[in-house]
Amino acid sequence: MASKNKSVYICSECGYESPKWLGCCPSCGEWNTMNEEIVATDASKTKNTVSSGSAKAEKISEISAADEIRFGTGLAELDRVLGGGVVNGSLILLSGDPGIGKSTILLQICEYIGKTNTVLYVSGEESARQIKLRANRLGVSTDNLLIMCNTDAESIIEYIRTEKPGFVIIDSIQTMSIEELSSSPGSVTQVRESTNLFMRCAKQYSIPTVIVGHVNKDGNIAGPKVLEHIVDCVLYFEGERHLSYRILRAVKNRYGSTNEIGVFEMTDCGLKEVPNPSMMLISGKPKNTSGTCIACVMEGSRPILAEVQGLVVTSNYGNGRRMSTGFDYNRLSMLLAVLEKRSGYFFSNADAYVNVVGGLKLDEPATDLSVALALISSLKDEPIREDTLAVGEIGLGGELRTVSFCEQRIKEADRLGFKRIIVPKHNLKTLSETIKGEIEIIGCTNVNEAYNASV
Repeated sequence: MASKNKSVYICSECGYESPKWLGCCPSCGEWNTMNEEIVATDASKTKNTVSSGSAKAEKISEISAADEIRFGTGLAELDRVLGGGVVNGSLILLSGDPGIGKSTILLQICEYIGKTNTVLYVSGEESARQIKLRANRLGVSTDNLLIMCNTDAESIIEYIRTEKPGFVIIDSIQTMSIEELSSSPGSVTQVRESTNLFMRCAKQYSIPTVIVGHVNKDGNIAGPKVLEHIVDCVLYFEGERHLSYRILRAVKNRYGSTNEIGVFEMTDCGLKEVPNPSMMLISGKPKNTSGTCIACVMEGSRPILAEVQGLVVTSNYGNGRRMSTGFDYNRLSMLLAVLEKRSGYFFSNADAYVNVVGGLKLDEPATDLSVALALISSLKDEPIREDTLAVGEIGLGGELRTVSFCEQRIKEADRLGFKRIIVPKHNLKTLSETIKGEIEIIGCTNVNEAYNASV
């Protein structure tokens, strides 16, 4: 008699399946990631626990979208990232490094959501007593918060179908398992199928669900990439563990923009919102010190100011070393080549370091000029004026290219006390006469002109 189970090898990085073991995954190219798993071949065991009869279709003109489908979480920064609040029936994946604050922020929003809805918090890693102790520390005391310590995905789905809570939190998806599947919890098969169950339940009963996902050593969501395709929204918590500030970023959002960010500060009483992240990121800026310049980056519709630090020292070896934190390494190498070839600043025999203060990542070309000015300032050991902000993209010819949202950046700089703004000369044509009279705006065509205007 043929066996009811069979072995397959699944890549822990991308979810690629193979009937035999392979040293290198043909899909993602990673080595030693093919893990053996036992899967059931009986199709009846993989039943859909939330199916509801035969399929049917509706005309799009007959579907009503007039009702309000969003509700707030009590945290304006989180609502901003979600696109205005939580959508009914949505499945949200929250991921981040261990200890970054995932469980903390979810327990905090239970207090606000619990005023109008019943919240089911399912924990597969902590006991009910541990959650109670953390809730006391965070000041969460709503009677509408239900705690369940269970790892059986099917029994959790059955409870949700019966009680129909208004909001569900699964912490975490790596601990959930389906009894019919022979593989261990946290495996690719268990994570994928458990997520599918919660997705169908959320859509069928219009219950918004948040699942917590662990990350691997590379910072990606543990398990296959298919998790990000199943859910409606993917949120990442960023930040260094030894720093108190956290940045919440959406990398996928079917109901809003993926360019918005939320900034929080970790305190003894949980995560607190930072309504003015620009002031936070530039606070503590040293005075009369070379190698620092203020940049302005657009995160969605919000301009954020950040301090860029550059350090250039003589190299002890033949080739100069390059290192960057918060700025793309390849972009840094290109800027150094442009500065040496087009502007006459020689970095070949020097080590160059770039750091963005506060843990913010500058991935916008408009920050090129501030990075270049910080490096030149350190090379010449001449400090840049403290009331100066620089915005501009640098081309391979050393020219300054036009940047978008220039007027919004200038208004944010003016609000925080900066009096001199260096922008590409072509941007002067698009600025209104009102803003030109309120603050000194200098248009430059190349890096040399910008540096001369900044000191």
